[in-house]
Amino acid sequence: MIKKTFGLFGVLGLSATLAACGGGGETSEDGSVSIEFMHSQVEQDRITVINDIIEKFEAANPDIQVEPVPVEEDAYNTKIVTLASAGELPEVIEVGQDYARVMDKDQLIDKEAVQTVIDGVGADNFYEGALKLLGTEDGSGYTGMPIHGWVQGIWYDKEKLEAEGFAEPESWDDVLEVAKAFTEGKNYGIAIPTVEGGFSEQAFSQFALSNNANVLDAQGELTLNTPEMQEALQFYKDLSQYTMPGSNDVTEVNDAFMNGTVPMAIYSTYILPGVFEQGNAENIGFAIPANKTQAVYGTASALTIAAGLEDAQKEAAQKFVTFMAEPENMTDWVLMSPGGAQPVSNLVTESEAYKSNEVVQAFGDLSTEIANSFNEIQVFGLVDGKNFLKMGDISSSGEIPKMINGVTVGEQDVEEALTTAESNIQKVLQ
Repeated sequence: MIKKTFGLFGVLGLSATLAACGGGGETSEDGSVSIEFMHSQVEQDRITVINDIIEKFEAANPDIQVEPVPVEEDAYNTKIVTLASAGELPEVIEVGQDYARVMDKDQLIDKEAVQTVIDGVGADNFYEGALKLLGTEDGSGYTGMPIHGWVQGIWYDKEKLEAEGFAEPESWDDVLEVAKAFTEGKNYGIAIPTVEGGFSEQAFSQFALSNNANVLDAQGELTLNTPEMQEALQFYKDLSQYTMPGSNDVTEVNDAFMNGTVPMAIYSTYILPGVFEQGNAENIGFAIPANKTQAVYGTASALTIAAGLEDAQKEAAQKFVTFMAEPENMTDWVLMSPGGAQPVSNLVTESEAYKSNEVVQAFGDLSTEIANSFNEIQVFGLVDGKNFLKMGDISSSGEIPKMINGVTVGEQDVEEALTTAESNIQKVLQ
């Protein structure tokens, strides 16, 4: 599903007046407790997997009943707003990293309950990068327990590069050299997003952060128009000479790589299921080109616990989320979309069920390489362990994708585009 490929849930501001409480479940006179679990996995095969996990939990905890609440992704944020306004948030909620920060801002998350779960499971069992993505603005806690994620990099066709004498591109210069060599006629050297949308911001951020250019500094101040950011944007503009013309989005980038028009593409791990279906798993490589450092863009999905619960519901929610963190259950969750969804815990990557999955096995050592790349994750607005909430406002403004589209498709001057974007973002943040 394309929408699960780039951004699990978009950022939709919640009203400051929302009731900071949840509680869709109830406690019976006999002491049994029911809680609700809201998630976005609406495909029937995934619902079956989740319901099986719930059945196992209920068998081990006969005094707790878990009611699954699957919600279509397009309606997810609206559903949260509606339920939060009524004080009826489900006790346990699947949520993406960006929306978790929005919920935290509106005091809809019980961070102490989440911390208790992570401490119980063991923070060391999760990849550091996944935990960083779910960190609070002050860096003191987490907005959810990671359950799965995905990472983005440059995917390349090994045979095509080897035929032209190229090894894996390890630097910006390597990427440019390969892209230039393969660009001829209607064939291009690399597929990159240039659309005025979130995909472009995600792809560009990987290069910017590898040049030590972030949108915010350690104090949360805007640092868009810097020499490092200018250098990164100029590189992205130069690279766009060797991609398909026009405003390329998810479909264009994926199609160009899958049909052989390009030997390289910037995309998430959700490209892998298609590669597997083509029987080409052994021929795909994954590169994280560095300049001053390495930077991988990625996301983490989490299970969070609603604030304001009664003690019985809170305890039941913690038990359920802890149960979901057991290796067998996390592995079952990740393998609902093998290859695309990636483990965020070494408990999964080390499990026999994960290692023996046919898709995971098909990609061999690449599966381990991708999982380990979670520790290289960097994203705009995450600085020194602090996830600044204002980054959501910046991304929602659309100014960064507009800037990228302007210099790539519109051939705008890099310095001019940065100056305009910074000015417009400053107005948003006032």
